[in-house]
Amino acid sequence: MTDDVASLGPVHIIGIGGAGMSGIARILLARGVEVSGSDAKDSRRLAALRALGATVFVGHAANQIGNSKTVVASTAIQQSNPELVAASERGVRILSRARALAIVMAEYRGIAVAGTHGKTTTTSMLTVALQHCGADPSFAIGSELNESGSNAHAGSGDIFVAEADESDGSFLQLGANAGIVTNVEPDHLDYWGSFDAVETAFVDFGKGIGSRGGFVVVRVDDAGGMRLAKALRENDVDVRTYGESEEADFRVEVLERAGTGWSFYVVIHGVRSGPIQLQVPGRHNMLDATGALVCALGFGFPIEALIQGLESFSGTRRRFEFRGQAAGVRVYDDYAHHPTEIAATLHAARDVAGEGRLVVAFQAHHYYRTALFTKEFGQALSIADDVVVLEVFAPGEEPIPGASGQQMAANVELSPEHVVFEPSWSKVPGHLAQRAQAGDLVMTLGAGDISMLGPEVLSLLEKRERAVQA
Repeated sequence: MTDDVASLGPVHIIGIGGAGMSGIARILLARGVEVSGSDAKDSRRLAALRALGATVFVGHAANQIGNSKTVVASTAIQQSNPELVAASERGVRILSRARALAIVMAEYRGIAVAGTHGKTTTTSMLTVALQHCGADPSFAIGSELNESGSNAHAGSGDIFVAEADESDGSFLQLGANAGIVTNVEPDHLDYWGSFDAVETAFVDFGKGIGSRGGFVVVRVDDAGGMRLAKALRENDVDVRTYGESEEADFRVEVLERAGTGWSFYVVIHGVRSGPIQLQVPGRHNMLDATGALVCALGFGFPIEALIQGLESFSGTRRRFEFRGQAAGVRVYDDYAHHPTEIAATLHAARDVAGEGRLVVAFQAHHYYRTALFTKEFGQALSIADDVVVLEVFAPGEEPIPGASGQQMAANVELSPEHVVFEPSWSKVPGHLAQRAQAGDLVMTLGAGDISMLGPEVLSLLEKRERAVQA
């Protein structure tokens, strides 16, 4: 069969409410393809897709694939899923999410943004910077941009920017012409088995781009990034490095923290850029912005317009997302679920909190990650003043001895009165509201449904405020 967008439809997408799947659905709809899909529960993403013309089902049933020519399913979909079984029995073409995205990207100059952390923000920053230059890129991102409220778009330009997922090896299938690697650290070892395998995969990712005559932008502030850049150069890949390291081709020089964001220069071949002032908090965002800048410069866009675009970037959903304020307490939510991400996010939260205290709730995602990093999680959470640890979110997984929220709470390096393990979901908002006072910052952290707790915390704080006023 011909692998082009026109040949795919009608398309049925299993798990259409997910970040990656909903993005593919949006782009297919914009390209005139008939789209249907299903998901386990309703969501605002499903509502948005219905409004765009997709036929969307809540729940899974064999008859829902209808007359589809193609079914798209991620590796997270069980082989026993009735829609997947029906597609197989009928001989319907079944594509992975990565393969479907690769087909959608094939007509463009593709940019794949990979790395253990920072992919969503870097992809988003690059997209906004290119938009500011008038490029109108297509994009598929793991979260919704604040600027547009969307996680995907079929643009009129010839560039496609995609967040590339290394968790299941799918980032190796995208066929991109350029890449960014934000960092290389141990993660997703449930799939890869070892960190050596992770590093090999990133080398293969870069070599694939090099074989197509493209270039790879690599941050070299971590040992994994340094090894990757060295390995790719040994394989004659065009590598452009960035970071705070003295060895970086594009070196970040920090000026100061100004407002909630950071102000910095990028030194390019010994010449300083103009100052860059970000709206979003955290030193990690300064580095993500630099990766985006280096990649866009590689496509020939003017640095002045790119800097203006980066300075206009206001964030994405579930990345240091402000949920509201009540009783003088600010409530934020963030997707951070790896110790390095948590530490970066909480240092940024310290900047925003100012003189206020930092009250945090965290729910780990997957037993293997909890087992691998239980001490590191404790150390990262110790940046906060008060910590509430939930039980691990790991649906369908077999528990691993010692990989528990209780053990993680015991590893938090704060005095016992400032740490609580709370296995009851419904009691967590009460802990947060009780511990937070005017001027403090509350943050919920994790990759699961913990973002749902923010509104409940705000409701309790509002009730307390009304009681005080009465």
